Amino acid sequence: MSKEFPIAADDDGIRVDRWFKRHMPDVSFNQVSRWARTGQLRLDGARVGPGDRIAEGQVLRVPPIEVQPVAALAPKQAKPKRELSPEEIEFAQSLVIHRSKHALVLNKPPGLATQGGSKTFEHVDGLLDALQFEAESRPKLVHRLDKDTSGVLLLARTARAAAFFGKLFATRDTKKIYWAVTAGGPHLDDSLIDLPIGKQPGTGGEKMHVDEAEGQVAKSRFRVIDRAADRAAFVEMQPLTGRTHQLRVHAAATGTPIVGDGKYGGKDAFLTGNVSRKMHLHARRLVIALPDGGTLDVKADLPQHFAETLAGLGFDPRDADLPEPEPMAGPPKKSRKLSSATSGNRRGERRGRGR
Repeated sequence: MSKEFPIAADDDGIRVDRWFKRHMPDVSFNQVSRWARTGQLRLDGARVGPGDRIAEGQVLRVPPIEVQPVAALAPKQAKPKRELSPEEIEFAQSLVIHRSKHALVLNKPPGLATQGGSKTFEHVDGLLDALQFEAESRPKLVHRLDKDTSGVLLLARTARAAAFFGKLFATRDTKKIYWAVTAGGPHLDDSLIDLPIGKQPGTGGEKMHVDEAEGQVAKSRFRVIDRAADRAAFVEMQPLTGRTHQLRVHAAATGTPIVGDGKYGGKDAFLTGNVSRKMHLHARRLVIALPDGGTLDVKADLPQHFAETLAGLGFDPRDADLPEPEPMAGPPKKSRKLSSATSGNRRGERRGRGR
C-alpha cells in the first residue's frame, strides 16, 4: 500500500530525488525514475519527476517498498557537520553579490558544482554554513547552475522565501538572461528556438538531446550581440522553459555550440588560438519578485576566461547591456522550429557597434 509523507520545513525547496537520498537511501535513483514514469509517484495528487522541487506542507505519495521499508524510513542519524576552514568561509562569502532579508545572490565561478554528487565533493551546498550571516538558519538552494556555467545563483534565507522563489522558478515567472560565446554564428540575429528535449538513451539521464517524438517542450530566445565573421558570435540567451541543459542542447542542435561545451558540441565547440577551453556560458542577470513585494534585479560580472575571450575576439560586453529590442511578435508557426524576430540575416557579416 502506498504511503504518504508530508514535506517538512527542512526539505522545503529541494528536489524529489534529494528527498529520497535523505529519507529513503535504499531507494535508487532509477527506482524513483521508474515510479515517476509510471505515474506511481505523486505530489499533492499530481505526477512528479525526480528533478521537480518540493515545498513544505506538500504531501509525497510513495509506492510500496519491498526492501526494508521500515529501516529505510527510520530517521537517519545526523552526520557530524564538517567544519569549514577559514579559507573556505572567506571564499564562500567572497561570492556574494547581493544580500537582503529574503535572498542572497552568488556569482558562482565555473568549475564549482551547485550540489554534490558522484565524485563531486566541492559544491555550493557544502559551503552554505558560511553564508548564514545574521539569519536564523543557513540559506537554501532554490535553483541550480551546471558545474561549468558561471553567474547568478539565488539562495533563499528563510523557508518562506524558499517556497516563494521555488514556486516562481517552477512556473517560469522569472527572467533569466545568459551570455554565451558560440562557435560560429547563429543563422538569424534574433530567433526563437523551439525544439523539444528529452534524455538521450544510454546515458543514464546525464545527457539530453533534441527529441521531437517524445521530448518535452523547450523554447529559447537567442539574440546575437556581435559576430566575428563566421568564426564566433557573442550571444544573449534567454530560456523560456526550464529543461536540463536547454541552452547548451539548443545551441549545438542549431549548428553553433557554446564554446567549451565538448559534451554537446564535440570538437566543434573549441576554437583555435588562445581561446580558453572552459565553458563560455554565463548567467548574467536574474529578475524575480520578492516575497514582500518589489523586484530583485541582479547582474553578475563575467569570469576571467570569458572576459578574455570577448576581448580577444573584439567583442565588448557593454554592447549586450544596451536597451533590449521590442518583444517578438509571437511564437513561430507550428511547422517551423527556428523563427526570426528580425528581417535581417547577417551571417558572416561583422556587426558595427555604433559607439
